[in-house]
Amino acid sequence: MRNIIILTLLFVTSFASAQITVQGVVKDSIGTPLELANIIAINKETKAMASYAISNDKGKFKLDLDKNKTYTIQVSYIGMKSISEELATKEDNITKNYTLQYDNALDAVELTYEMPVTIKGDTLVYNADSFKDGSERKLEDVLKKLPGVEINDDGQIEVEGKVVNKLMVNGKDFFDGDSKLATKNIPSNAVDKVQVLRNYSEVGQLRGVQNNQDNVAINIKLKEGKENFWFGDVTAAGGVATDDELYLLQPKLFYYSPKYSINVIGDLNNIGEVALTNRDLRNFGGGFRLPSQGSGTNINLGDNGLGGLTNLGNAQEIETKLGAANFSYSPNKALDLSGFFIYNSSRLRTREENFIRYIDPNLGIPNEETVQTGKEASNQGIAKLSASYKPNFNNQLDYDLLGRISSDSEREREFSSVIGNTSQVSEVKPFSINQNLNYYYTLNEKNIFALEAQHLIKDEDPFYNALLINDPTNNDPPQIPDAFDNTASALGLNRDQFGYNVNQDRRIKSNQLDAKVDYYYILNNKSNINLTLGTILSNQKFNSNIFQFLDDGSFFDPVATLTDDDGNLLRNENDTEYNFSDVYLGFRYRVKTGKFTITPGFSLHSYGNKNIQFGEEFKDNFFRVLPEFETLIQFKKSETLTFRYTMTNSFTDVTSLAEGLVLNSFGNINYGNAELQNSLSHNLSLRYFSFNLFNYTNVFAIANYSKNIDQIRNTTDFDNVITTSSFFNSNFADESASIFGRVERTFKKIRARLGVNFTYDKQNQFVEDIRTVNERFTQRYIPELRTNFREAPNVRLRYTYSITNNDQGSTTTKFVTNSPSIEVDAYILKKFTFRTDFTYTNQDDGVRPSESFQTWDASLAYRKDRDANWEFEVKATNLLDIDSRVNNSAGNISVFNSETFIQPRFVTFRVIYSL
Repeated sequence: MRNIIILTLLFVTSFASAQITVQGVVKDSIGTPLELANIIAINKETKAMASYAISNDKGKFKLDLDKNKTYTIQVSYIGMKSISEELATKEDNITKNYTLQYDNALDAVELTYEMPVTIKGDTLVYNADSFKDGSERKLEDVLKKLPGVEINDDGQIEVEGKVVNKLMVNGKDFFDGDSKLATKNIPSNAVDKVQVLRNYSEVGQLRGVQNNQDNVAINIKLKEGKENFWFGDVTAAGGVATDDELYLLQPKLFYYSPKYSINVIGDLNNIGEVALTNRDLRNFGGGFRLPSQGSGTNINLGDNGLGGLTNLGNAQEIETKLGAANFSYSPNKALDLSGFFIYNSSRLRTREENFIRYIDPNLGIPNEETVQTGKEASNQGIAKLSASYKPNFNNQLDYDLLGRISSDSEREREFSSVIGNTSQVSEVKPFSINQNLNYYYTLNEKNIFALEAQHLIKDEDPFYNALLINDPTNNDPPQIPDAFDNTASALGLNRDQFGYNVNQDRRIKSNQLDAKVDYYYILNNKSNINLTLGTILSNQKFNSNIFQFLDDGSFFDPVATLTDDDGNLLRNENDTEYNFSDVYLGFRYRVKTGKFTITPGFSLHSYGNKNIQFGEEFKDNFFRVLPEFETLIQFKKSETLTFRYTMTNSFTDVTSLAEGLVLNSFGNINYGNAELQNSLSHNLSLRYFSFNLFNYTNVFAIANYSKNIDQIRNTTDFDNVITTSSFFNSNFADESASIFGRVERTFKKIRARLGVNFTYDKQNQFVEDIRTVNERFTQRYIPELRTNFREAPNVRLRYTYSITNNDQGSTTTKFVTNSPSIEVDAYILKKFTFRTDFTYTNQDDGVRPSESFQTWDASLAYRKDRDANWEFEVKATNLLDIDSRVNNSAGNISVFNSETFIQPRFVTFRVIYSL
C-alpha cells in the first residue's frame, strides 16, 4: 500500500510540473477590475479546452497550461465585447492583462466552449462535460468530480457541508426527500448541467423575507435530445459464489417532456448492491418539514420500529427487491402534479461476535462475550402525491400526502457467556399518513401571508418474544440461580419452567397537528417584520402487556414484584394517554445594513401537558419566552459568516411517561415517569463559507455548542448484565461542542482536501444511584488528494485518522483508527473502463492487540465507444475474501469490541444495455 501511494504521488507530481501559469487582470475600458469574468484557454492543435478561470473581486485570474503549446485565449463578460487571441507558452510563467470594451450590440466573437463553472446570483452552474473523462456511469460519478460538491459516507450529496435533500431533474422533483435514488441511477451521459441552488426557497414570494442560507437544492439539466425520448439502462448480471449462484437485474428508465415526466427504477439482486437501504427508507421524509421547526419547541413522538435493522454492509447474506416510480404532470402553467411510489423488500442473514468490558469494577458487572446470529425480513412501501397551484405570483397553494407502511421482523439467536443461549423475535407492522397544506398570498408589495399546516397519524404495534434457558430445580438456596432468575422474579414470571417464554405486546398511536400563520410586513427594501401565530396539538396512546407462555403452552399473566424508588409496586402493563399543546406567538425583525443581515426575535409559548394512567391524571401547564438571534455577514458574493443562537424546549414521547414496565429486550427493561418535565437547551452555531474560483479554493467550517438544562436522563440498576432503567429530569447540565470544517483547493490537475472534525460531549450518568460525569473527545482528520485528468488515469488518495478519548470517572479509554485508501479509475483506449478501490483499516483500543482488516473491489468494463448501447463488465467485490470487519467503541459504562461478518468474495459478469 505504501509503495503504491509513493509511486502515485511521483506520477502526479511529474505530470503537474510540466505546466506553467498564466495570470493577469481583466478590466473594463476605464480600468475598473471586473469580477466574475470568464477566461478560457483552448489548445489550438487539439481544439480541446485546456484550462479555465473566473476572475476574483480584483479582476485577477490564473490559468494552468502545458509548456511549449499554442492556445486560443477567450475572455468574456456579460454586456461587453469578448476577446479572442492566441498565446504561445514556453518554459516560464506568463503575466497577461486584458481590457474589455462595452458593446450593447454584443457582436463579440462566438465562444467555442462553455465555461466549466459559472455563477449566476446564488446559483452555481457546472458544465458536466468539462469534468468527465469517460469513466463515469452514474450521476454520483460526475458529482464527485465537481469542486465544492461531495458524496458523503452515507451516499448523500453535500454542498458547503450541508446535506442536499431536494434534487430536481429539469426543474421537476425526483423522489423528493432523498438524493441517493438520483445519484445512483441517473445515467451520467444524460447530464448536461448541474445547478447548485444556494439559499433555495420553494416559495418565490418568501425568498426576500426569510433567511434561507441553510437550504441547498440541486437541479440536473438534461442534454438536448433526452426530452420526449425514453433513456436509461438495463443491467443484468450473474455469477457464482461459494454456496449460491448470484443474480442481479436493474432496469432504470426515464422519460422527460415539458409537460410530464416518468421515472421507473427496479432492482432484484442477492449481491448487496442497493440504491436505498432499510434505514434510508425509514428516514425517507418525502420533503416534509414541520411548520414549527423554527419555533423553539421540539416534541418527540418516538420511533417504535425495529431500531436494530442491520446496515446492508454488515450482513452475510442479502436478498433485495426494489420497485420505484416517480411522475410529474403539468396540465397547464398554473398547476403541477407529482408523486412517487417505492416498494422495498429485503432478507438478511447476520452474525456478530462481541466482547463487552464493563469499566467500573465497583459496579460488580461481569464482562460478557456474545455470539449473535440473526435473520431479518423487511417489506416497506412509501407513496406520495403532491399538487402545487400557482395561478399568479401572488398566490401559491400546495398540498402533499405521504403514506408509509411496513412489515418488519427480526429473529435472533444469541449465546452469552453470562446468560447462556437465548432466542428472540421482534415484529412490527407500523403505518403512518402525513398531510401537508400550505398557502402563500401576497396582498401587495408590503404585505405577505403564509399558512402552513401538517397533520400526522401514526400507528405502531411492536411485538417481542424471548426464550431463555432455566433450571427449575435451583430455585431455592443453596442452589445457584440462573443469570435471569432474579429478573424473572422481579417480573413475576413462573420460575417452575424449563425455559422462560417471555412476551410483550405494545401499541402506540400518535395523532399530531402542527400549524402556523405567518405575516410579513415589508418596511423597505432592507428590512421586514415577521409575526407568527402557531400551535402544536399532539395526542398519544400507549398500551403494553408483558405475559408468559408456560411449558404446557398455557397463558400466564405475571404480577411484577419490582418497585420504583418510592416503593410503589410496578405493573407489567401500560395504559397511558398523553396530550400535549403549544400555542405560540413569534416575532422576528430582519434588517440588512451594509454587509450584515441581522434577525433578532423571540416567541411566547403557552404549554399544556397532561397524561392519564390507570385513572390518575398528571398536569403541567406553563408559559415560556424563547429568544433567538441570527447575524449573517456577507464579505463577498461567495464568502459568508453566520452566527445563530436559539433556545429550545424539548418534550419527550409517551413511552417515557408510562410508568409500567417495558421490555426493550430481555436484558433491557425500563419504566417511565409520569411527572417528567421538559428540558431546556441553549444552542449556538457559527458557520463560515468561502468559494473562490480565482484560486479554486473552497472553505467551510461549522462550530456548534449546546448546553442542556433539566435534561431527561435515565438511572440504571444492574442484575448481572441485565439493566432496569427509569427516567428523571437531571439537575446537572449536559454539554456538547463540535467543530467541523473542510478546505479544498485545486493545484493544476490536482485537488487537495483536508477535512477535520472535533467533537466534545459531557454527560451525567446515574448507575446504581451513583452519579458519574462522562466526557468524550473525538478528533478526526481526513486529508485527500484527487487528480482530474481528461486523458490519464485518475487517482484518489485518502487517509482517515481518528482518536477518541473517553473519561468515565474512574476509568479512561482511548481508541485510535488509521485508514488509508486508494481509488483508481481509468478510461483506456476509449473502450475499457477500469476501476478499483482498496482500504486498509487498523483499530487500537490500547488494551488488546490492535486489529485490522482490508477491503478491495475492482471492475473492468468494455464498450465500443462512448455512444455504444452495449457494455460488458466483470466486477469483483471483497477480492481478499475477508469474512469480517472489526470495530471498537465505548459506551457510558462499557467498552465494546465487535466482529461483524460480511459477504464473501463475489465475482459477477454484467451486461448493460443503454437506451
